[in-house]
Amino acid sequence: MRRATYLLVVVTLALGLTAPSAVAQPTIFRTTLSGAEEVPPRDTPARGIAIFRLSADGEELHYRIVVSSIENVFAAHIHCNVAGSNGPIGVTLFDGEAGSGPANGLLAAGTITAPDAGTMCTWTDLDDVIAAIESGGAYVNVHTNDGDATPNEGPGDFPSGEIRGQL
Repeated sequence: MRRATYLLVVVTLALGLTAPSAVAQPTIFRTTLSGAEEVPPRDTPARGIAIFRLSADGEELHYRIVVSSIENVFAAHIHCNVAGSNGPIGVTLFDGEAGSGPANGLLAAGTITAPDAGTMCTWTDLDDVIAAIESGGAYVNVHTNDGDATPNEGPGDFPSGEIRGQL
């Protein structure tokens, strides 16, 4: 009898470890940011990574953007459009100042619960943002500006975007 009880416990535990979890797991989205992905491409030493984690309940999108060898970052966004095409801003991830100097390491971290109000993207809620990411219709863009009147003078001065990565 003891042996049968022991066997029943072992089998139950084994099935419990291999059975699918009833609890939803968070979803991770990740992209590498480079000047080569910009439209048009940028000749820049800047690089970055953007990581997004959708909460298990789908209500929050947590993010971190890490950059290196970039200067004068004044903004970072999720834009709506496919690879090779520029699109409007959908979600603001970072809002800084022109002429801010070098940035290396964590640029921004936070939580998204909805797209920006008044976005030109067709996104009305977080589900729309996630759908765009999952279909390849969203990208992360990091914008730079050295603060003078002439744009696009080189690294550290690409107001329309210096590094980009498709989600």
